[in-house]
Amino acid sequence: MPEQPPPHEPERAVAGTGMGGAMDLGAREASTLEGAPGGPESTGPVALRSSAASGGRARSLWSDAWRDLRRNPVFLVSALVICFLVVIAIRPSLIAPGNPLTCDLARAQDGPAPGHPFGFDGQGCDVYTRTVHGARASVTVGVCATLGVALLGSVLGGLAGYFGGASDALLSRATDIFFAIPVVLGGLVLLSVVTSNTVWPVVGFIVLLGWPQIFRIARGSVIAAKQQDYVQAARALGASHSRILLRHIAPNAVAPVIVVATIALGTYIALEATLSYLGVGLKPPSVSWGIDISAASPYVRNAPHALLWPAGALAITVLAFIMLGDAVRDALDPRLR
Repeated sequence: MPEQPPPHEPERAVAGTGMGGAMDLGAREASTLEGAPGGPESTGPVALRSSAASGGRARSLWSDAWRDLRRNPVFLVSALVICFLVVIAIRPSLIAPGNPLTCDLARAQDGPAPGHPFGFDGQGCDVYTRTVHGARASVTVGVCATLGVALLGSVLGGLAGYFGGASDALLSRATDIFFAIPVVLGGLVLLSVVTSNTVWPVVGFIVLLGWPQIFRIARGSVIAAKQQDYVQAARALGASHSRILLRHIAPNAVAPVIVVATIALGTYIALEATLSYLGVGLKPPSVSWGIDISAASPYVRNAPHALLWPAGALAITVLAFIMLGDAVRDALDPRLR
């Protein structure tokens, strides 16, 4: 019988052999290097490259944090409350068209009535209208003070942590001095001599005493970030100090600052109410929750509604910002994932 030819064996592709294997291996190595810190397209841990299966789309710490925040009910609830507060702070007449300074002494300390769901205070003013309009001063002080504190503390802390030396030592000792000043006592002393009836003296005082906290957070983050390999590589390649700070260090050191500033915003709103309650913050005829709480305190037994509504609005606002800060912290901290 004629000899049967052997069955056909399919060719086996050996990875890494021949021109095609070398190209595949090189492509895999380039993809790996591209996602590594300090790679051609990377600016540090913030820029994390996805695998080839994800279509080559870049994924960063911020995109992952936003994905987690959208799934966090605490963040969603607090964000909705804060958005509502911002809207009524910008346009309080949308839900309270009345004038908060219009009062009727004949209705002083009266309870809820048609068209006046929160009742009247000791001067006969509508508590509902004053509570809604009081959000403007509190939110303005909180947002402006937080922006000022974050900007000043981040700049000084970033420069001190990056350059070190005598400037770092001098600024660190200055923060120790500011930390030793009691906040409420400092407000009583400094704001008692101010005659302005606007929110800006209160904002300036909070910035003056609040920047050391952000300074320490930013300084520590910059010191930790500048020791990373990608920063050392950028310095070895001749990158300027400004490029290293803005391009490589700032994106990877700003997350703790954002978390602390978000939580501090609620604290600053409470501080403004405390100073206004003591008579050194905002002053009448300004409308503020602290002013209303102070005015309603003497007759809390006869008209508790005049105290409870502005105090409740203040507590909800502070709680919303603290909850928002906690959610942002959980999303930005990789150790909590």
